[in-house]
Amino acid sequence: MSDYWRNKKVLITGINGFVGGNLAKSLLEHGAEVFGLVRNENKRTFLYHEKLDAKIRIFLGDLCDKELFGRIISEEQINSIFHLAAQVEVGVGMSNPFLTFETNVRGTYSLLEACRLFPSTLESIVIASSDKAYGSYPVERMPYKEDYPLLPQYPYDTSKACGDLIAQSYANDVYNLPIIVTRFCNIYGPGQLNFSAVVPDGFRSALGYSKFVPRSDGSMTRDFLHVDDVSDLYLTMGEGLAKNPTIAGEIFNAGPNEPVSVKDVLKLIFSLANNQKDFDEISKLMENKKTTGEIDYQSMDFDKVNKHFGWSPKIGLKDGLKITLDWFADYLQKQKG
Repeated sequence: MSDYWRNKKVLITGINGFVGGNLAKSLLEHGAEVFGLVRNENKRTFLYHEKLDAKIRIFLGDLCDKELFGRIISEEQINSIFHLAAQVEVGVGMSNPFLTFETNVRGTYSLLEACRLFPSTLESIVIASSDKAYGSYPVERMPYKEDYPLLPQYPYDTSKACGDLIAQSYANDVYNLPIIVTRFCNIYGPGQLNFSAVVPDGFRSALGYSKFVPRSDGSMTRDFLHVDDVSDLYLTMGEGLAKNPTIAGEIFNAGPNEPVSVKDVLKLIFSLANNQKDFDEISKLMENKKTTGEIDYQSMDFDKVNKHFGWSPKIGLKDGLKITLDWFADYLQKQKG
């Protein structure tokens, strides 16, 4: 990678989240000046655990505050934005769709309206959508392709599809903002402290810090992408968009196209932690357990990002889970102490 990011001023929404914290770490390593918007001062996160907070400038505020975004972008002369903040829990989306739509839809257009009003220093805006925006397609049409119509059914999925389409409208010939949209598969890795997700919940249980409570029979099948690969891709895409603004408005999927069932992911997690006994118990609890609000089968490839940016994932699932196991073993031990 070039020295493009050195001294660039970068705003990350959701910087106190899992992907945002990892992206901030990568940007700092590349010499960027990093700014972040957070909703509250929660310090039990990757950002604070890795002591990154002292190296960035944090703004406390609401994702729907257009005026705050305008002040940050104009006063700090922001060059690049990564919009990662979202209400990401599918279950919360089912029980509280209003909150999900407010955060994921209104939050997106509040940011982009501020960008429209203060565009002079902006070189790239990367909007994180999701593979769930596509909705459910039959297995024979997998992996998802960027030109597939968005067919979401559930609140979270619909909120991401709405934000996605709003972003595309700001990238069109009317406003000409330098925006691209990403639709990635399930992301995992160090710092994922949302324990409603299968990987961190699995590791916490496999390491003996909790009891895993199955919410399904484990047959749901997903692609998994390590967060280091995601950070690398985000930096590659942000630089690529800044240097080639003609790709504004493009959609980019990313996933390894190696789908694995949730049950098999858990099996691998417990195997790496040398805890077969607990997995056998969990496996029995999974039998005939049904869930709602989840898509049965999803997979994604990286053909388009490879064609445009020469990018491909470097970390396989087993190696990525080994890295993640080591991080969680250290983190959970420190939390216990």
